[in-house]
Amino acid sequence: MNKKIIFTVTNDLVYDRRMIRICESLATEGYDIWLVGRVLKHSLPFENALIRHKRFKLIFNKGKFFYLEYNIRLFFWLLFQRFDIVCGIDLDTILPCYYASKIHSALKFNGSKKAIPCVYDAHELFTEVPEVVRRPTIRRMWLAVERFIVPRLTYCYTVSQSIVEEFDRRYQTHFELIRNLPVRSILTATPRQSDKNIILYQGNLNEGRGLETAIEAMQYVDNAEFWIAGDGDLGAILRGMVSDLQLDKKVKFLGYVKPQDLDAVTHQATIGLHILEGTGLSYQFSLANKFLDYIQAGIPQICTQFVEHQRINDTYQVAVLIEKTDIQLLLNAIRLLLEDTELYNSMQQNCLKAAALLNWEMEEKLLKAFYATIS
Repeated sequence: MNKKIIFTVTNDLVYDRRMIRICESLATEGYDIWLVGRVLKHSLPFENALIRHKRFKLIFNKGKFFYLEYNIRLFFWLLFQRFDIVCGIDLDTILPCYYASKIHSALKFNGSKKAIPCVYDAHELFTEVPEVVRRPTIRRMWLAVERFIVPRLTYCYTVSQSIVEEFDRRYQTHFELIRNLPVRSILTATPRQSDKNIILYQGNLNEGRGLETAIEAMQYVDNAEFWIAGDGDLGAILRGMVSDLQLDKKVKFLGYVKPQDLDAVTHQATIGLHILEGTGLSYQFSLANKFLDYIQAGIPQICTQFVEHQRINDTYQVAVLIEKTDIQLLLNAIRLLLEDTELYNSMQQNCLKAAALLNWEMEEKLLKAFYATIS
């Protein structure tokens, strides 16, 4: 019988490209894969022949009662499942996974004499994201969870070298590095499908992403549009801001874009935008999806000069780095890429070279090797 792995997240599964990639890679390796998340009011059906799934419909969908309800329901659901490995994604799902694995191991629920491993997949440095950092009481709670759980786990991996080093500094615990690289795009080497300059942001519309700064900067950019692919907590505020500044013809909100359609949208862009604010170590240590997606699409980008961005840019020269999220610095970078054709073309070629190496087809080998070591 194939080993059954359950992965747990708190989000809507449809748009979680990282987890879909991970699950598909392991499913093709012969594992029986389950992905657990939640269903929201406007959620689309989750359809994937390789991945079985469970989605909780909750009473609470944000705040502390959401986390409490989700964790309780996840714990009891896991108790009545048979599995060989359970993997908690980030701190907000790891405790039910840990305790369910302990109970299964003690009671031999899966019919095996071996312990049931609990794996920790840290998509970010959870205790250092802006939403947590600005709320000291909440941060202390998540730090307590982190201090309790991380030293107790044997199998852990995360998405950037900086986070690997931070966990080692805090807990002397080794995390494997498995980066969230994009699937090799068949569109990368084809010509762009747009004849206008498009600055693209893709991702969640949350605080600390520099979106307010980007919208303000568009008042002074006459030869480009700003496309925003995604939605989130700041969606209504950002739309109101665009209306107040009378930028409706310059700023276009695409809403959530299905993962299978996002490559085509990205490929239309002239410049990718990834200007995280330095609010919290998680952002400073991040190696975000969009940074890598822009490279894969062959699009030069503007991003904040954080350590992981600098590390890759030193090797490949694919981005204009700015020291901080600032309107004038952003405008200077936009004008540089739009006006210096030689620089732009050079960066575009560098993206194409980097895309051949920084892709999921290369990185998934590390993922498969990691799970092959778990007995």
